[in-house]
Amino acid sequence: MSCVSDSSRLNKFLRERYLNLPQGEFCQVTYVWIAYCGMDLCYKTRTMDFTPKTIADIPEWDIIGQTEGFSTEMLLAPVCMFRDPFILDSNKLVLCEVLKNTREPAVFILESNQRNSCNKIMEKVKELHPWFGMEQEYTLLGVDGHPFGWPRLGFPKPQGTYYRCVGADRAFGRDIVECHYKACLYAGIKISGTNPEVMPSQWEFQVGPCEGIEMGDHLWMARFLLHRVCEDFGVVATLDPKPMTGDWNGAGCHINVSTVQMREQGGIEHIDRAIEKLRKRHAEHIRVYDPNGGEDNKRRLIGCQVFSSINDFSAGVANRGASIRIPYRVAQNKCGYFEDRRPAANCDPYAVTCAMARTCMLEGEEELK
Repeated sequence: MSCVSDSSRLNKFLRERYLNLPQGEFCQVTYVWIAYCGMDLCYKTRTMDFTPKTIADIPEWDIIGQTEGFSTEMLLAPVCMFRDPFILDSNKLVLCEVLKNTREPAVFILESNQRNSCNKIMEKVKELHPWFGMEQEYTLLGVDGHPFGWPRLGFPKPQGTYYRCVGADRAFGRDIVECHYKACLYAGIKISGTNPEVMPSQWEFQVGPCEGIEMGDHLWMARFLLHRVCEDFGVVATLDPKPMTGDWNGAGCHINVSTVQMREQGGIEHIDRAIEKLRKRHAEHIRVYDPNGGEDNKRRLIGCQVFSSINDFSAGVANRGASIRIPYRVAQNKCGYFEDRRPAANCDPYAVTCAMARTCMLEGEEELK
């Protein structure tokens, strides 16, 4: 069985001939949205006879979706616009919310529009200027489901030499990683870095710092670009939190969190207070940190391989085996941010940032709403 897709073998030089054709005053706008179980990304493209300058220039668009067991017409409501790195300027990618005709958030098999509720919470805490950064780990697979670059029979050498590695016998898929990085920069996504991860064929990119709702917008579009780049190379990027059983690392999406109070002198007190709030809501956050209510994370948060236990909450300075890590420099400076290492690679960043803001940044009655 082939490890790369047939589409990736098509003549790309022939494709470039058509992509280089002038398109006059017309602009291709690609609408991207989250569908079905809240993890699948979908898109469709329309032609506009002018180049949109702001998100307000992009019209809503109808789609057919499934809600409450029936096919029904829904709306794509544009919320965030990016440059298109695949067909270049002046073409655009537009992230959309899916709404019912009543303009309520759409519900498919599970609630897929988490952005709406997240944005309401972010509005309530906007005076705190919450900054988020998320570290998206993922694993490259062939279209046959076998990890990209692994021996067709058997396994590669044990973990230990792949983390932050270089070399043809250690780094599998670097071309994909570097192309994705460039695509994100071109698009205007706030990507801040990338690196090989512990398991061979596993990589990470970081997005942020982003303020408020921007975190979810930029990470979702970065995920779309990742899948699209992998399509060109004929491989698959999986966000499965534990793609390989056995003594191989799982994949997370750690979140770094900071408010203006935490960033100011003496902010460690606010960090400690936030951690104590998280301690009291450990089970609630575990249910939010993967789309299957914690079931996916059970395979990853096993209390070893620098992963905390899903059953226990822990926190510590420079402790990558804890639920919450306070970076050493933050402890020294007594201000900055903290890292929650529990979210799974397939988490919804809107759900995670919403839960984080609700727990750590709202006070009194507002926490419970």
